[in-house]
Amino acid sequence: MKVFKKGSPKLIKAWAFYDWANSVYPLVISTAIFPIYYSNMSSSFANSEGDISFLGISWNPTTLYDYTLSISFLIVAFCSPILSAIADYTGNKLKFLKAFCLIGALSVMALFFFKGESTLWVALTFTVLASIGFWGSLVFYNAYLPEVAHPEQQDQVSAKGFMYGYAGSVILLIFSLVLIQKPDWFGITDPTFAPRITFVLVGIWWLGFAQFTYKRLPNNIFNHKPDKDYIWKGFLELRLVLNSLKEHAQLKFFLISFFFMSVGVQTIILMAGIFGSKELGLPTLNLILTILIVQIVAIFGAFFFSRLSKKIGNLATLKITMGIWGMVCFIAFILDKSLPNVDNYFYAMGIILGFVLGATQSLTRSTFSKLLPETHDHATYFSFYNVTEQIAVVLGMFIFGFLVALTGSMQYSVMALAAFFLVAFIMLYSVKKMN
Repeated sequence: MKVFKKGSPKLIKAWAFYDWANSVYPLVISTAIFPIYYSNMSSSFANSEGDISFLGISWNPTTLYDYTLSISFLIVAFCSPILSAIADYTGNKLKFLKAFCLIGALSVMALFFFKGESTLWVALTFTVLASIGFWGSLVFYNAYLPEVAHPEQQDQVSAKGFMYGYAGSVILLIFSLVLIQKPDWFGITDPTFAPRITFVLVGIWWLGFAQFTYKRLPNNIFNHKPDKDYIWKGFLELRLVLNSLKEHAQLKFFLISFFFMSVGVQTIILMAGIFGSKELGLPTLNLILTILIVQIVAIFGAFFFSRLSKKIGNLATLKITMGIWGMVCFIAFILDKSLPNVDNYFYAMGIILGFVLGATQSLTRSTFSKLLPETHDHATYFSFYNVTEQIAVVLGMFIFGFLVALTGSMQYSVMALAAFFLVAFIMLYSVKKMN
């Protein structure tokens, strides 16, 4: 296999292309089609009070979905630091990236078999496994950033990855939208078949396009030669990185800020579709169109804010995005299904959210990469980055689901997320200015 030098355009393109491959999962499965499909399907077999039964317990469908996702994030949060330490010690990041990608893609395709109450276990089981595959693969994918790009390139390279991801996922979402809205064009008569076939398409897209990344990404660039007891050595690697976090205050403070912003960002991304469906009563077409708008605007947002960060710095740019995220929470709180033209307000909220979505995701990744000390343990450090995000999602989804169960409304859940953006904004002041 040809080895490409760090900073090489071909190497950077190959790395960024994994965003093109895997971003169909967070868009189609986590945000757009599957949550809406799950919401509609669960409503079809819910009791008179709107609850569904699972494992002999009566659940609010939204709360059950929230808790299911939380379980997947807890599993990844527990496993990924150990696996990443082993990957760093053995030099096998690429092997772990491939393994988690395969788990995620096959699990997404298995969602095809969720047809009703009798197969609810399929939806919940493979939702967990697909989430583990996606987030597990991101640990090793993100860890490649400081190995494929020089520090001065990393803001733009990180943004490039997200731009690829948004563009690729929009293409598949548009096709899926046509498939769902015009199933007769494809000879489909079963109303559940069209959305279910999109789950299969997501898995094929993800696994298929990932092959381009695999062909060019390097493996074991530091020529590690692990001993037989590499699992134990992986644990020692993890402890060394943990200790080093105590010595690098800027990195530690940034991770704390990143934790609080992730509570808000990831929970909003995961629950936007269900919020529009359940809370505002918007039809499926309006919801998917809004999510499509978010993705398209996010491409331009990632590009704009990567340029802005060159002028005012990463930290100042992130502070601006935190303020905008807080405003999105307030808009969501005041929306009500009885409001005239509520769908137009939802579109406007989507445009605002999309503009900062790509910026927040790409800048946090590149900022963390720039704050890393000189090290070969990129996967282990980035596992802490990902674990921070995963634990944040667990907290965010739990709070969201708990407040829904307590108040019967998602509006208070959304407003509660604004407090996390405020804390993230304040914590960014603890990180010193950087180039």
